[in-house]
Parts: sequence; C-alpha cells; structure tokens
Amino acid sequence: MIKLNRRQQLIIDELDEHNFTKVNELCEKLNVSAVTIRKDLQYLENMGLLYRTHGGASKQPLYAFEKNINEKEFVQVMQKQKIAKAALKFVNDQDFIILASGTTVYYLAKIISGYEKLTVITSSLSVSMELSKDSFIDVIQLGGDLRKSSISVIGSLAESELKKFSCNKLFLGIDGIDLDFGLSTSNSTEANLNKVMIEQSEKVIVLADSTKINKRGFGQICSLDKLDVLITDNDITEKDLNTLEDNGIEVIIAK
Repeated sequence: MIKLNRRQQLIIDELDEHNFTKVNELCEKLNVSAVTIRKDLQYLENMGLLYRTHGGASKQPLYAFEKNINEKEFVQVMQKQKIAKAALKFVNDQDFIILASGTTVYYLAKIISGYEKLTVITSSLSVSMELSKDSFIDVIQLGGDLRKSSISVIGSLAESELKKFSCNKLFLGIDGIDLDFGLSTSNSTEANLNKVMIEQSEKVIVLADSTKINKRGFGQICSLDKLDVLITDNDITEKDLNTLEDNGIEVIIAK
C-alpha cells in the first residue's frame, strides 16, 4: 500500500480535479517551497501516481505518441461521435471546407449528407470514400505520400496542391492542445500539411476529445491564436475551459 503524507495527498486531489497543476500554484496553496513540491512530485512519479512536466505535473502523460488509425478508432468512441455531431452544425450549403485526417473528423464525414451543394477538400482517403456516397458533395482528394497509420496523404505534393484553394472552414483533428505549445500532432510532416490547411482557411475548427488537452505531439502545428473553435466533450475541466476561453477560443462542449 502506498503511503502519502497530507501534502502529497492534496497534490493528488488537485490532479484528480484539474488533470494538470504547476509547481508555483502548489507552493501557494500548500504554503511550502518549490524545493519541497519538486521532491513530492518526484516521489509521486516514482510511485506511478503522476507524470512530471516542465514546471508542474500531469495526471496523464504529457506527450502523445503515434497510433494506428485502427487502434484510435476504438478509443473515446462515444465522445468522438458526439463531437462530430456538434461539428455538423458548422457545415452549411455552398461551403468550401477542408476535412483533415483523424478518427473524429472521419466520424464527421460519416454524418455529412443532405446538402444541395458542398465542396470538400481532404487529405484522408477514408473521408473521401465516405463522402463519395453522396452525389451532391464534390470531393477533392489531395495527392501525396501515403501515411499508412492514418490512411491519409502528407508531404510537399499535398501542400502545393492545397495552396491552390481557399476554403471558408477547416475541420482539424489533433493529438495535443497545450497552452504553451499550441496545437500539435505526432507526425511532423502531417503537422506541416495542417499548417497549410490553416493558412488556406477562414475559420479553424478543431475536433478533439478532452484527453488531448494539456498534451503535446512531436510536431507543432500552430499557436492557440490560430484556433477559432474547439469542440470537445464534457470531461473537460472547468480550469481548462476557462483557460481556453480566456485565450479567445470559442469552446463548444458536445453533450
């Protein structure tokens, strides 16, 4: 049985409530020095109760690692479906939209139908196959190097093709959203394509379940000021919600 003193238990309680905390915040709340807090965090990490980060600690690992789409498809399924349904409200007739890769974006593609006219540019082969079932949706499939883990294209060919278009909305899936690091994904080449998608879009809508918050992928996409709307699930903490909204991001919680 793991033995914790009162201060260490309060640290765990703080993480249970907020998922992430900083050393300076713990110092203020517990009225102890930073040295004492860092020793506590080291002990708690050794016990497997938290993950230390630069300047703080997290309940979940800070870094998001690449997973195959077949594995992602069975993670947070209900949350992703609710997020996709909430995102559908942003799709209108006559829109020119970009759908990036990722399972949450794919769930959105599965429910897009009934429009008189819609043009979709996508890097995802799965999205293209899904949208091809609707005769009223014009689909432009980007070419490029096939990224097998996500069944999507990446690389300079896809980037140069995309620069020929201007779209009014981008629906983007990510691996991490972090206050300091911004939006990120686990593949740096995909991150570069996502940057171009943002440059070619008037409105950036990110679809990300709450497990992606306070996470970082290997490749940085952009800073948070490029993000207009985040659609997530109701497991987001009040602290994270307030922080994101304070940064000018419209946060929609999919019920």
